[in-house]
Amino acid sequence: MNRGRVGEPGSTLLGSRIHWRAWAMVGALLVIWLVLALATQGTFLLPRNLSLLARQMAVTSILATGMVLVIVAGQIDLSVGALAGLLGAVAALFAVKLGWPTPLAVLLAPLCGAALGAGQGALVARLRIPPFIVTLGGMLLFQGTLLGLTRGVSIAPPRDFLEIGQAYLPRPAGWVLGGLLALFLLGLALRGPRPTPARGVGLALLTLGFVATLNAYEGVPMPVLIVLLLAAGLAFIADRTPFGRHLYAIGGNREAAHYAGIAIETRVVQVFTLMGALAGIAGVVLTARVGAATSDAGRMMELDAIAAAVIGGTSLLGGQGRVFGALLGALVMASLDNGMSLLNTEAFWQPILKGAILVAAVAVDMAGRRRD
Repeated sequence: MNRGRVGEPGSTLLGSRIHWRAWAMVGALLVIWLVLALATQGTFLLPRNLSLLARQMAVTSILATGMVLVIVAGQIDLSVGALAGLLGAVAALFAVKLGWPTPLAVLLAPLCGAALGAGQGALVARLRIPPFIVTLGGMLLFQGTLLGLTRGVSIAPPRDFLEIGQAYLPRPAGWVLGGLLALFLLGLALRGPRPTPARGVGLALLTLGFVATLNAYEGVPMPVLIVLLLAAGLAFIADRTPFGRHLYAIGGNREAAHYAGIAIETRVVQVFTLMGALAGIAGVVLTARVGAATSDAGRMMELDAIAAAVIGGTSLLGGQGRVFGALLGALVMASLDNGMSLLNTEAFWQPILKGAILVAAVAVDMAGRRRD
């Protein structure tokens, strides 16, 4: 267990220190990109392909950023993929079958997700049922409900619904929002008890470079905008709010958190509620990006979300994790999928490589904890 000071999110990306594992993962990503760029004669790094790559990782990124907070609190949620698929289908059904306006149908998904997440959290916190069992049962329940709702038939939502996953921001709007996000990240790094201006500047420049690359094609894809806004908000919650600090304290040392007066049961319910709402948003983005709600939507995405969080530096033992690190982990996985597709690699290699990277990331985490 992490026996650091209660309530101190010292391992967050914008916190007082960045662990060496984060730099190692950045280096690994650069090596992966270099190898794929050489293997595809530069096609991998073209703006069009990078825009496609960013859209591909959007749903996993939304789930992974929320999963970071769940794991940091010493919990796990195996139901998020199935819940995302179900809530995306619910939103599409209300828009198509009942004629609800798209904004209302879309809003319904995170609201239902929050309610279902709160229910699972209550079972974990109040009845002391292990989260693995609760969320595994939830996964099966949501998968069966999705199959019953769709009857195996795809549901195509209206055009304005599809724009959530397929539209692009106008280039000027992309620059404005990218600049605002860069300023937000810079301010987040400068306002803490231990300001880290170099990291803030680095993240701000990375954000602007990312926007420039996407604008070189069609502009910032709408799913990418949603991911960036959610990640920035969750990073703020993790670093600058009592809720976030309490989650790190609970996962790092539950007994010390209890004696410090933290309402552990309440925080556990709250983090599952937040995860459910994020699953609803991810479900809407998934349905809109694919173009239809299907009976197998979201299947196995919970494993991708957990893998992205762990590869990005989140410890399965709790107490350590980075919201933006999850984006890095999702980018690593999406890069492998995208690159191997460009190379026409046989499909069985993709899960083999991702599984090997996941095991290696956990092994590095455990070795690092023994050394610390």
